[in-house]
Amino acid sequence: MSNQDNNTHSFFQGVARNFDKAAKFTKFSPGILDQIKACNSILRVKFPVKIGEGIEVIEAYRVQHSHHKLPCKGGIRFSMEVDQDEVMALASLMTYKCAIVNVPFGGAKGGIKIDAKKYSEYELEKITRRYTTELVKKNFIGPGTDVPAPDYGTGAREMSWIVDTYTTLNPNEINAQACVTGKPISQGGVRGRAEATGLGVFFGVREACKVQEDMDALGLNVGVEGKKVIVQGLGNVGYHAAKYFEEAGAILVGLIEYEGSIYNENGLNLEEVVLHRKTTGSILNFPGATNIEESAKGLEYPCDILIPAALESVINAGNADRIQAKIIGEAANGPITPEADEVFNNKGILVIPDIYLNAGGVTVSYFEWLKNLSHVRYGRLEKRFSENMYAEILNIIESMTNQKVSKLERKIILRGPDEVDLVYSGLEDTMIGSYQEIHQIWKQTEGVEDLRTAAFICAINKVGESYKELGIFP
Repeated sequence: MSNQDNNTHSFFQGVARNFDKAAKFTKFSPGILDQIKACNSILRVKFPVKIGEGIEVIEAYRVQHSHHKLPCKGGIRFSMEVDQDEVMALASLMTYKCAIVNVPFGGAKGGIKIDAKKYSEYELEKITRRYTTELVKKNFIGPGTDVPAPDYGTGAREMSWIVDTYTTLNPNEINAQACVTGKPISQGGVRGRAEATGLGVFFGVREACKVQEDMDALGLNVGVEGKKVIVQGLGNVGYHAAKYFEEAGAILVGLIEYEGSIYNENGLNLEEVVLHRKTTGSILNFPGATNIEESAKGLEYPCDILIPAALESVINAGNADRIQAKIIGEAANGPITPEADEVFNNKGILVIPDIYLNAGGVTVSYFEWLKNLSHVRYGRLEKRFSENMYAEILNIIESMTNQKVSKLERKIILRGPDEVDLVYSGLEDTMIGSYQEIHQIWKQTEGVEDLRTAAFICAINKVGESYKELGIFP
C-alpha cells in the first residue's frame, strides 16, 4: 500500500475522510455524495515487455475517478510506490482540484510500477508505448475521453511517445495532439507549462498572504516579502516555487532533498545551491549552510512558510508537533495526513491545501488542451493587432500632449502579448479567484475549521450540482 500514517489510513481513505468532513456542510443526498466520492472506472493491467534478453511483466494502472465532465484529466507517474490505492487517491484529488479552479475535467490518474532509473531510454520508450496501447484498447485515453499528463518520474519526453503512439493507432483523429498534455512545444505543447505548478503555488500563497485578518492571527506582516521559506523537493514544482518566492523578496532559508537538507537562517541562493548540487551530486555541504543529514528533519526547522513539494504523507502524526512553520503550502499531492491536519488546526497553523494550491499544472494543461483543439497558438491572432492598436493610442497621446516617450518606454508599451504572457495571466487570474472563493466559504460557513474543508465543500458543490443537472441514466 501507499504511505500511511501509522497504518491508520490509506491514502485514498485519507482523502475520503476529508471528503466526509466537508460533505456535512453540503445539501446533496447520500446517493449523490457516494457517486462523487467513488472511482468510476479502474484499469489494472499487466503486460510483457522484452528487456534485454529477457521478458518483464509490467504492472500499470489508470483510474478515472469522475465522469461528471469529460474528458478525465490526470498525470502518469513512474514509481515503485505505484499501487491501486495511490492512483485512486490521486485521481479523486484531481476531480476536486479541477472543480475548485473551474477547469471542466473529471479527475484521473495513471501509474506504471517501475524504477525508471533501472531502464535505458529505449526500454522506457517501449514500456510507455505498450502502456499507451493498453489505454487505447480499453478506451482510457483520447481528446474527449481521458487526457494524461506528466507526473512524478515522467515529463515531456514520455508525453511525446504517448501522443505518437496514440496518433499511430488513430490515424484519422484530427485532434490527436489533444490526447495528452505536457508535450514539448514542437509537439503542440504550451509555453509556460513546465513552471506552471510551481508558479501556481507561488500565486496561491501570495494571495493567502494578502489577507490582513489571517496574517494578524499568525503574527505575520501582509505580503510575501521578507518571509522565511523552506522548500522540500527541488524537482520541477519545488524549484520553480522556490524561484518565484526568491524573486518576490522572500528569504529561502531551507532546502530539502532525498540526500539530506540544508539550512541558513540568513538565506540561501537558489541558483548557487542548484549549481552546487550539479557539481557535487548533493545539496549537502553548501557553503554557509548547516547540514541536516536526516532529510525529513529539515521540515522541522524555523520558518514562516513551509512548501512540501515532494511525495505524499511526509508530514504525519509522528512529526506534526515539531513543525514550526506558520503557513504550510501543499505543493505536493497529499503531503499532510489527516492526523497531522488536526494538529495544525489546533495550533492555528494556516494550511493551504493541495487540491487548490497545486492546481497550476492542470490549469495550464487545460490551456494546452484548448490550444490543441483550436489548432492555433495563443497570441498568434491578436499580438500584432494589439501592438498596432497600442501604437495608434500612443501616437494620439503624444500628439495631444506634445510629449514624446523614449524608445525603451515605447518598446515596453507597444509589446503585444506572447503565448507565455497569456498563459501566466490566465493562471494568475485562476489562482486568485479560486482562493478568494474557498476563503469566503471558510469564513462564512459556520463550523468550517480550515481551508481544506472549505476547498472540499467548494469542489463537492460544483461536482454535485453537475451530477444533479445531468440526471441519472437511464
